[in-house]
Order: sequence, then C-alpha cells, then structure tokens
Amino acid sequence: MKPFYKIALSIAASVALASCHKYEALDFHVDQPATFAAQQEIDAYEGLKTYVDRNANPKFKLGAGISLQQYLSKGVMYRLANSNFDEITLGYEMKHGAVVQADGNLSLTNVKTLLETATKAGISVFGHTLAWHANQNATYLNGLIAPVVIPSTGGPTWDLVTAADFETDNAANYQYNANAIAGFTAAGEGAKGVGRALKITNQSVRTNDWDTQLFLKFSPAVKLGEKYELKIDVRSDAPASFGTQAHVTAGAYKFYDFFGTISSTPTWTTYTKEVTISTEMITSGAIAFNLGKTATTYYFDNISLKKYNPLGGVTIIEKTAEEKKTLLSAALEKWIKEMVTASKDHVKSWDVVNEPMDDGKPAELKTGVGRTNLAADEFYWQDYLGKDYALKAFQWARQYGNPTDIHFINDYNLEYSLDKCKGLIAYVKYLEDKGAKIDGIGTQMHIVATSDKAKIEEMFKLLAATGKLIKISELDMGFEGKLQTAQISPQQYAEQAEMYKYVVKKYFELIPAAQRYGITIWAPQDSPASSSWRGGEPIGLWTEGFVRKPAYVGVAEGLKNK
Repeated sequence: MKPFYKIALSIAASVALASCHKYEALDFHVDQPATFAAQQEIDAYEGLKTYVDRNANPKFKLGAGISLQQYLSKGVMYRLANSNFDEITLGYEMKHGAVVQADGNLSLTNVKTLLETATKAGISVFGHTLAWHANQNATYLNGLIAPVVIPSTGGPTWDLVTAADFETDNAANYQYNANAIAGFTAAGEGAKGVGRALKITNQSVRTNDWDTQLFLKFSPAVKLGEKYELKIDVRSDAPASFGTQAHVTAGAYKFYDFFGTISSTPTWTTYTKEVTISTEMITSGAIAFNLGKTATTYYFDNISLKKYNPLGGVTIIEKTAEEKKTLLSAALEKWIKEMVTASKDHVKSWDVVNEPMDDGKPAELKTGVGRTNLAADEFYWQDYLGKDYALKAFQWARQYGNPTDIHFINDYNLEYSLDKCKGLIAYVKYLEDKGAKIDGIGTQMHIVATSDKAKIEEMFKLLAATGKLIKISELDMGFEGKLQTAQISPQQYAEQAEMYKYVVKKYFELIPAAQRYGITIWAPQDSPASSSWRGGEPIGLWTEGFVRKPAYVGVAEGLKNK
C-alpha cells in the first residue's frame, strides 16, 4: 500500500471513531452590550401613532414638522412620517416668503404637489401660516408702500425737508426739553389707528408756555422769502392750544411766531400751515412747540416740513397711513384668498395668525416699530393695519376656505411666560368680540429638558379654560445652555425622554378630550449643526441618522396616557 492510501485510511478511521461519541456543547456565553439591549427595547416600539387611543380621541392628530422636499423625495423621512404620524406641517414652504413672488403673484406648484402626495398617503397637512411677521416677502410689501418718486417736468414742487412718523427710535430730527416727559404710544394708537405716535406729557401748568417744549430740527436754515409748509397730526387728552417759535437751533430762540398757534383735542386732527420766511425768522433751523400752558398729554404723528421749489425737481410723495393700510389690506387678502383657495381640497386646518403677542409687553401686539435691525424677511402687518389685522385674517380665511375649516391662533413661550399666555387669550376674546371665529389656540413649546413643570401645567389649565381646541403646535426639546449633541450624556437623554413623556401625558390629563386637536413634533430628527433652527442641538426623537432615541419612548409612553 502506498503511503498516500495509508494516510487516507488513518483519517477515515479517526472520523469513524469520533462519530461514536455524543456531541456536547461548550459552555460559552457573552453578555449583550447594555447599549445594544437598550436600543433593542426602543426599536421594539411600534409606530408612534399606534399608541393614540382613537376611541377616546377620535379627532386627535399626531403631527410632524417636515420640509417639502423631505416629503416629496419619498425617502426615509417620507416613510418615517407616514408610519408614525397622522399629519405634517411644512416648516417654511407654505409661508408668504416662500410663495409670494416679486410681482405679488403666488407660486404654488410645489405646494399643490405636496398636498396631493400627502393625501394619497393618507396624511393630512396643517396649513402654516397665513398672517405672520417673519418669513414674509418684505421686499414686495415694502415696495407697495414706498413713496412715489416723480421726476421733474419743469414745474414748481414742494420738496420734503424733514419728516417724522415716530415708527422708529431715530430721533435725529427732534428733541424735547427737561419738563417734557416723552414716550411712544402702543402700535395701532397713532393717527387713524395706525402705527405709533410720539407722546409728550406736561404734568403741570408752567409759568411760561416755553417751559415745556418739543423741537423739530431741520437743515439748511430758512432764508428770507422762502415758503415752507408744516403738516402735523395732533391730539391731546384735554383741549389745548400751543404756539410755535422759530429757533436757530433747538433751544436758541429766534422769533416768537413761526407756524402759528395749533389747537388740539382728544380727537386726532391734521394741522397744516404755510408761511413765507420773514426777516425775523431767517437763519432758523428748528421749530419749537410750546406745551407748558396746559397740563395734559399731547400726541404727535406724521410731522412733515416741505419747502416750495419754484423751479421744480424730483418730487417724493409719501403715502399716507390710510393709503398704506388700503394697499396692505388688499395684499393680505390676495395672499390669504389665493393660498387658501388653492389648498382647500386638502387642507382643513390652518394656523391663521402666528406669534402676535409681544414678549416684553405680553398684553400688547408684537411690533417692528423702533427696531433698526429687522431681518430682510420681517414685515409687521399690525404696524400698518392696526390691532384688527388678525380679525381680517380670520375673516378672509373663513370666507375663502371651507366652512368647516379649523382655524388656530398660535404663539410661543406660553409655558415660559404665563402673562403672555393670558395676553394671547385676551386677544382671542378681543377678536371674537369684533366678529372673528377662532376654533383653537396653538402653543409651540420649544422647551428644554429642565423646563418648569408647574408653569407647563398652569399653561394647559389656562388654555383648557378657554373651551377652544388646543394644539401643541411645535413641540421640540433641547437642553439648557443650547448643549450640542456630542455633549449629551445618557442620563441627560433619559431626562429628555422623561420630559417628553411628562408634556404629552399632561396634555391628555389637563386638556379635555373634546378640546384635543393634537400634538406636532416640530423636529423629528436632531438638528444638524448647519441648521438655522436650534443648530446642532439633540432636539428630536431620532438622531440625524434616523436612529430612535430614548425621547421616542418618552413620547410613546406619554401617548399611551396610562
């Protein structure tokens, strides 16, 4: 036998011998990593919307904030939204700034495609938003109310020298003396109920009328024979009359009479006076209004000083407050009409008025008046249309939409500032007393894991007491100090999950079933570092890579409401 065959027989014999022994498993065990086991528990949860008790909450909608392209691409976010939520809200693409073009027409092709896609998937779309101050095509809106510039045709003109409408804090062309207590009215309390006015209080009757003075400054100084026109809207808490003096500069007296004596009453009136400059007035560069003889509060608005130009020149015609109001009312109606009409087959609920209340003065409306750092897309409708801008928005949304559409007013920080919550509720009552029909109130709740739970509960109680539908419209949650994702510990993620659970459970506990419209998770995913919204913060229920977080469990357990 050759050596090769001997080897083969030896192997075969060994195999045969081994086959006679019973197999015994080795005792070998490796513990599953704790993080892996924890993730398995999270991933074992069903889609979020399956945890809603539909019998107890037949109209409740669990929503998600999402971008148009995220949904239309039909990628992971599309599937995630459809499997976990009942409703989506577009973060930007249904807003004025995204839709209204430079000529005022609306570009709605993408919006219509989104609405049709969502409807086919069985997902409703919440309309966001119709009347807001941010994300507006402010360039177009400001253009509507810009002055009319008329080139010279050779004829005489009245050229503007200086003007003040007190809509900003720029006081370069006016000042007042020590006895004049100065401030501004609230927005909407200016002449004709638009914008704001300058408020000067003279607390007591003075020895001399010039002891309390307001000055309008201008340059260059007047010259002999020139013609000027002063125009001013004025009123006072008590009837009064006051003279005007010519000053070389503010406080440097020149002549006792400049533009006559002005009368004022508690009703706004417009005073207009044309003068020809005399020898006594020359070199003057300020008008003094002498307010010392009547103890009252005076209000000034829309001051303009114009100079007659017999040779003509470029004419700049400022639109009046009433003209601006008319133009912007038409623009707001057009926007609401066309957006609501185009969406009405698919959108049955709207955020009609968004973020109306001021943070510093929570009983008043937010305003752009006095701000010098407005963003390029900021435009405050209320500064031109007055307090009833929201009334018109609700009326137009009702007129052009479906009769059964659900209309919300929405604001943020209501759980942080209970005074703001009360201010919003009071504004709702004001609007309804004027004829608006408001179905619901939305609270945004951009909170942190350590937000004040007592205030959250009190907010829910205040909102529930209105009898309105209540919606948590934009729920997301970061950490104090804007901590970034890489900084968060497992313990902090657990705190975040607990707070999500708490908020959701308290909503079901404190909002009666008939008033529960729903909850919208504003940021399903953690925010990328490049995002303009809470950039780099771990605010979502999923990571940027679509991995479920403990926060997912918090929301699911809150929805169980047990």
